[in-house]
Amino acid sequence: MTVSEPSFARALAEAAARTERMLEACLPVPDGTPGEAELAAAMRYAVLGGGKRLRAFLALEVARLFGADGAGAGRAAAAVECLHAYSLIHDDLPCMDDDDLRRGKPTVHRAWDEATAVLAGDALQTLAFEILADAATHPDPAVRARLVLRLAQASGHAGMVGGQAIDLAAGKAAGPLGAAQVKRLQALKTGALIEFAAEAGAIVAQAADADLSAIRAYARALGEAFQIADDLLDLTGSEAEVGKRLRKDAGAGKATFVDILGPGGARARAAELVAEAEARLAPYGPAAEVLIQAARFVVERRS
Repeated sequence: MTVSEPSFARALAEAAARTERMLEACLPVPDGTPGEAELAAAMRYAVLGGGKRLRAFLALEVARLFGADGAGAGRAAAAVECLHAYSLIHDDLPCMDDDDLRRGKPTVHRAWDEATAVLAGDALQTLAFEILADAATHPDPAVRARLVLRLAQASGHAGMVGGQAIDLAAGKAAGPLGAAQVKRLQALKTGALIEFAAEAGAIVAQAADADLSAIRAYARALGEAFQIADDLLDLTGSEAEVGKRLRKDAGAGKATFVDILGPGGARARAAELVAEAEARLAPYGPAAEVLIQAARFVVERRS
């Protein structure tokens, strides 16, 4: 079975559409007030109408696996996408990766300016936590608090931001990072938020601890496979397909999984990770099939 299966394509499209509707409801609308209008417009530009919504899909599909498919799962999915969009805005800034293109269109600092981009990212980050903390996400305040805590852990110093700091330092280092360092960098910068997205669905569903552990392990394998696929796309893909500038890591002297393993070794490792992700979900039987297909999708995608 491959990711061309209609069940996966349909689930991914439905998750994207559902998340888009929730984001429309949560995002501010430009009202003509100078400053605020530009900020709201930049936030919407960065989040709406773009991306595969893989993280949102994971939150929604894991919640469904454990019997929770209501508004709370949709709000968790929207929060993850707001946090992810903030990270992309800041990642693209001249002081970071200095990119002009994201998802096939100008980056936020190019469409507006650097100050607006920084503020839009800041506002999307805080909006993510506002969405999770709102009673509309879950009636149990302990569930909401757990969501907020785990997103903070996944996105802060010990997660995505820490990974970005390591990445920036690697570009200035005298030599390339080793295999263990590259794995840690990517586990923080990319994997931590992917892991949270899947875990969020289980938290909303109030899944058992054993189920949470299985979902985390699945998402950890999927996140590493996702990054390997990204590294391969950076080497072999086209900017038209991927929608952003390629080969920039090599130009900045940054090590990737492909540098460490070689293209063949990277593909083999990605296949191992997909098998690991599948094994983690095997106890759930056919109910987890779409999530298994997601693991295959991340290594077969062309964008």
